[in-house]
Amino acid sequence: MNRFKAAVFDWAGTMVDYGSFAPMGAFQRAFAEFGIDATIAEARAPMGMPKWDHVHAMLTTPRIAAQWRTKYGHAPAAADVDAVYKVFVPMNEAVAADYATLVPGAKAAVDELRGMGLKIGSTTGYTRSIMERVLPVAAAQGYAPDNLVCSDDLPEGRPGPLGMYKCMVDLAVYPPQAIVKVDDTEPGIAEGVAAGCLTVGVAMSGNAVGLTPEEVAALPAAERAARREAAAKVLFDAGADYVIDTVADLPDLLRRLEADPSVA
Repeated sequence: MNRFKAAVFDWAGTMVDYGSFAPMGAFQRAFAEFGIDATIAEARAPMGMPKWDHVHAMLTTPRIAAQWRTKYGHAPAAADVDAVYKVFVPMNEAVAADYATLVPGAKAAVDELRGMGLKIGSTTGYTRSIMERVLPVAAAQGYAPDNLVCSDDLPEGRPGPLGMYKCMVDLAVYPPQAIVKVDDTEPGIAEGVAAGCLTVGVAMSGNAVGLTPEEVAALPAAERAARREAAAKVLFDAGADYVIDTVADLPDLLRRLEADPSVA
């Protein structure tokens, strides 16, 4: 394959944890420790951001911020974000490995991409301490990317491009147009866009749909199509060049793009 040199994958909702469930309960429990009710929808909305930024985004939404002011007598400040984040991280560390099952077809897709000559990189909104729990579980299933960039490895995380720049250095791949960034969230897609990479969103396995493979399979065809359309719109609006159902579909897409030089 001449056009593409590397594929850089997100983790939860993209390569592992179909439906992106691991952080949800941890966010709810962390906010509950402070007497704050946070819904699953509120926890999912900033998904893909570095986790400190995710907590900040939740804490400053009008409904949650109002609860905080009522309980503590002031608007949430950075120190409050620090406090919730400090509680959240060990909670997420404790459960992340339990949800680290590979998305169906992910290993076969990566093996196929390696066979095409691509290097395999990864970035994540998870901290390094959380990923230390996830990496061995993924490796035991046969997935070990060539690098890993975590949210706390660099001065700035998603939606900025630094994580992708680090991948370019780690993998020794360039130009950006030769790299495919694959993600299920808006900040993760924006990360690839900011770095100038081709971006591919995954709709059905990700945060926007938020269902298990079994739940997706059980959906009536019309509802499944509607959920896919809604998830795809989120990803396209974030700047995705293409949207596929799951990473299992990526090799076919890249072969098609390689075969047709006129496709942007």
